[in-house]
Amino acid sequence: MSLAYQLGTQEHFTYADYCKWSEDERWELIDGVAYAMAAPSTTHQRVISELVRQIGNFLVGKPCEVFPAPFDVRLAATDATDDQTNNVVQPDISIICDKNKLDDKGCKGAPDWIIEVLSPSTASKDLIHKLRLYERHGVREYWVVHPVDRVVMMWTLCTDGRYGAC
Repeated sequence: MSLAYQLGTQEHFTYADYCKWSEDERWELIDGVAYAMAAPSTTHQRVISELVRQIGNFLVGKPCEVFPAPFDVRLAATDATDDQTNNVVQPDISIICDKNKLDDKGCKGAPDWIIEVLSPSTASKDLIHKLRLYERHGVREYWVVHPVDRVVMMWTLCTDGRYGAC
């Protein structure tokens, strides 16, 4: 069954569904809703490449690792099965310090730090849906880079489990 057919007849997806989809297309699931991902622009890729290079150099000899997209991050309860996981995202950059969260499929659990580079097609998803998702799942730091305006917005998770000024 094609993904287009599935999207027309099904409203809620899980990571188990996602694993059956073609690898020729990139998708994310946020609360079970499927979002298609367009190819990034050259500027977008340049920003990501430079950030990965700089962060990777900084992390040499430290326990954390940097992973650029495409890299699946599954956000669910620790013991959730693929059928119970309805959040899988591909952040532009993920930094993970707990090696136990890494497997051959990507990361299961919240990365320590996520960076998204805004694109016109993803701005509302990154600034609204992903912000709430990352906060809810305990991503300690979330950065959104606006490449045109050259602005970086940063959120830090406070001890109360919410993003704010701690």
